[in-house]
Amino acid sequence: MKLGEVEAARAGEATVLSIPLTAYRDLPAGLLEGRTVLSTGNYYPFRDGRITELDSEEVTTAELEQQLLPGALLVKAFNNILAHHIPQLARPAGALDRSALPIAGDDRGVKVRAAELIGRLGFDTVDAGTLDESWRFEPEAGAYTRIYLADPDVPAEDIMQAPAAPLPADKLQEALRTARRVKVAARTF
Repeated sequence: MKLGEVEAARAGEATVLSIPLTAYRDLPAGLLEGRTVLSTGNYYPFRDGRITELDSEEVTTAELEQQLLPGALLVKAFNNILAHHIPQLARPAGALDRSALPIAGDDRGVKVRAAELIGRLGFDTVDAGTLDESWRFEPEAGAYTRIYLADPDVPAEDIMQAPAAPLPADKLQEALRTARRVKVAARTF
């Protein structure tokens, strides 16, 4: 990493990490130690290759990320929503059409700080539990991407252009509660 990139990773109150899993090993050791890290990533075998620990469900993506970032204060966030839906759905606190995002992490205080930051960015949060429970909003699980679509039945090939619709916290809580764990090894995308 270049000096400016290192400074950017350590600036502000939190670091948003949006890189493929394969790039974690390229981060300088200790770069994010002690930092609140909002991880937006997901495991995509077509991009990341097959990762045995994930395919065998020994760990969730978030747990593996935590192992790869020792000392970081990891919170899984923004990984279940399409990037272009974020500005479409961000609303001020108290707005009737404000959407909620799930977060997961192992440190309650860090999750509270993450929720405050995400709140300032225009979203309510729903605590989805610890990193080992973050599978509930990973790809193909019940609280992933389609729940933010105006038409959740839109064909897969049209999702990237599909408009968003607000998702209130109670509907997100229900999606998290009823989510079924996906067989990660069977994932092809």
